[in-house]
Amino acid sequence: MADKPEPDGIVLTEAQKKSRRQRSIAIALALGVLVILFFAVTMVKGPAVLVRPL
Repeated sequence: MADKPEPDGIVLTEAQKKSRRQRSIAIALALGVLVILFFAVTMVKGPAVLVRPL
């Protein structure tokens, strides 16, 4: 019972964990930039965005 139980599934190395974290941060930043870009474009266009022919 003194043995450590082996974890189920895949165990990542520290390098893989660091790489995954950096990739997640890059994706989050890219998503944030897109949100800001869409917001800025919407503000520049103004209320005319909602006025369109049917």
